[in-house]
Amino acid sequence: MSAARPGPLRDAPTGPLALDALAEWVGIPSVSAEPGQSDDVRRSARWLADRLGEGPFPRAEVWETDGLPAVYGCLPAADPGAPVLLVYSHHDVHVVDGSEWRVTRPFRPLRRDGRLYGRGASDAKGQVMAHLAAVEGLLARGSAPAVTLKYLIEGEEEVGSVHLADLLAEHADDLSADVVMVSDTMLWSVREPAVCAAVRGSVTASLTVRGAERDLHSGAVSGAAADAALELCRVLGLLTDASGRVALPGFYDAVAGPGPALRASLDSLPFDPPRWLAGTGTFRAEGEDGFTAPERLWTRPAVEVSRLTAGRADAPSLGLIPAVAGADLLLRLVPDQRADEVAAGLRAWLAGRRRPGYRYELEVPPTVSDPYRTPEDHPALAALVRAVGRAYGSPARLIGNGGAAPAAQLARACDAPVVFFGTGLPDDGWHGPDESASVEALRLGVRALAAFLEELPAGLA
Repeated sequence: MSAARPGPLRDAPTGPLALDALAEWVGIPSVSAEPGQSDDVRRSARWLADRLGEGPFPRAEVWETDGLPAVYGCLPAADPGAPVLLVYSHHDVHVVDGSEWRVTRPFRPLRRDGRLYGRGASDAKGQVMAHLAAVEGLLARGSAPAVTLKYLIEGEEEVGSVHLADLLAEHADDLSADVVMVSDTMLWSVREPAVCAAVRGSVTASLTVRGAERDLHSGAVSGAAADAALELCRVLGLLTDASGRVALPGFYDAVAGPGPALRASLDSLPFDPPRWLAGTGTFRAEGEDGFTAPERLWTRPAVEVSRLTAGRADAPSLGLIPAVAGADLLLRLVPDQRADEVAAGLRAWLAGRRRPGYRYELEVPPTVSDPYRTPEDHPALAALVRAVGRAYGSPARLIGNGGAAPAAQLARACDAPVVFFGTGLPDDGWHGPDESASVEALRLGVRALAAFLEELPAGLA
């Protein structure tokens, strides 16, 4: 990987990051998982399309789907034969529980201590605004991007991108590209420049266990009746072994190790376990034996239980044994695992662990996501590494991201490599209370993206 070259960009004007505009956008409660807020998601899409159209983008449109709308923008290069960069992100946001927020209300943005608080400030409206500021800054300096820029900002990412495949097929010509950039990822820190080069995929599933026709009075049947909650816990306990490995047969057969550049970066990455625990709010680092936390996050697969339900949560248990218990599962995948194969393996695994007297139901939604790794020798990745190094003033290393993004889907649909750039940080509180974005991270992101637009054409020559 090419070393970062020094440049004047760090101290050069790149255009203002429109924090007031970002706060206005964050104030729109575009929660895609709440049917009652679909009009707000549409309002968010229109807000962004208007912002693009009022700025440098001669084409800015809201694309309707059978669900919630996406936004498309296009800024053609002066040269019709110039490379094409498609930027993907999303404008919908995760569900909120306002009672858990302490700094401000979820959709009442507030700037405090170098951060902008509000749902979507980091995931991912702030990332989209960083892109706009980079373009506007270049144009203000009289340096129009030498690539054709296309934006696809969808409105259903937080509910599994259920209509993304339809968008990609219906608008294939509009979305053709030489390089795709996914901007829905995290940095390592604002002090350590890094470029994401791999994302994990995901398979979600819901497992339901029923042990009786109705809830049972414990005093009448305790010790002799089936307990759905205990049975569910038994099954969940078999998902991993004592070493922290996922126990599905063949689960690790296709796991590929990191490439040499990512491997070298992992070996040199400064990792402070207490600081990481404090920043993420977790009490203990867990996972597969024999691997560091960054390796577990970015290069190893995992399984999690994201929700457990049994009995009544809205009233005292009243001595009842619940008839039904459920769990939502999330399997994180790495190259070269395939989501469809893992889903089939999960079904086969459960079939061999059923016990008589219980009913089991496993639902695996079709919105699975394959993992993706950027080819380490692709010039677009080298251009991005140089750009981030210029923005930060020191060489950038490679990292991964623990979450999923539709990178593999975009790569297949566009027949183009995918690179990643985001401005999120591990302590931004994605999907949690008091989500916030670091203003410094956003501004460094603007600089890096402006540099990337300068570096990319030469990188593809």
